Amino acid sequence: MPTILGQNQYGKAENRVVRITRDGDTHHIKDLNVSVALSGDMDEVHYSGSNANVLPTDTTKNTVFAFAKEHGIQSAEQFGIHLARHFVTSQEPIGTARIRIEEYAWERIATSDANSRFIGADDVKHSFVRKGQETRTTQITYDGQKWEVVSGLKDLTVMNSTNSEFWGYAKDRYTTLKEAYDRILATDVSARWRYNWTDDEERMPNWEKSYEQARKHMLQAFAETYSLSLQQTLYQMGSRIIESRSEIDEIRFSLPNNHHFLVDLEPFGLENDNEVYFAADRPYGLIEATVLRDGAEQRIPVDMTNL
Repeated sequence: MPTILGQNQYGKAENRVVRITRDGDTHHIKDLNVSVALSGDMDEVHYSGSNANVLPTDTTKNTVFAFAKEHGIQSAEQFGIHLARHFVTSQEPIGTARIRIEEYAWERIATSDANSRFIGADDVKHSFVRKGQETRTTQITYDGQKWEVVSGLKDLTVMNSTNSEFWGYAKDRYTTLKEAYDRILATDVSARWRYNWTDDEERMPNWEKSYEQARKHMLQAFAETYSLSLQQTLYQMGSRIIESRSEIDEIRFSLPNNHHFLVDLEPFGLENDNEVYFAADRPYGLIEATVLRDGAEQRIPVDMTNL
């Protein structure tokens, strides 16, 4: 045979599942986009077309929705762990399951209090608004023995309107950028962090608390760092998370530098004292790096689009 089969996987991508939990009149929402990828003893289906070892992708889709009912959705990570374990342990040909999940957060709409003239407004506990702009992510991989959980977020837009500089950089004859001693620093955070939980014998992290705390420390570090470069801010964000969360060993960031340029108002006889900016969406600087706990192995892919 002049060719051989390389790595392969299959599954059902982007299963949108919304789970409503009704606690009396108070409702809770979990809104997930779940993608399942399975690999293992699948050579024959590629070579001869035999489907004997193939669990239909339609079945994987049905499993996602059935598990939302049977197990509920405590967290994106826990739900992914239930699914990965099921596929690997219930189907002998399947050696590895990879579950990718995006979570869309909702928050309850604050309604009028009991003294409101709107009758019954204080009783509304089932209305929600999409929370923020960021999307929570997780990827669970299980091979029947070891787990790998990589969680994170994307599209978290942040800005510091001051306490940022950029100067002292290398220059050549093509350099036109002026040094800045007071600038806007803005970015859309894309981050992935790897948990050091890998074995069922180990204590499992509190996934919801861990995500909330990682996000909190990330934002605090962004706000509290007097930045001389976006690279410096990135490192502080990663360091703060790893120093504060013992369950996380590695975090990788991809941070576009959302440039804001002062507008020249002199032609109109106006002085622009760091007040009016042009927000450029492209091209943009792109800063990427991994921050590791000392002694940890880097495992998150350098190209985050391949996560």
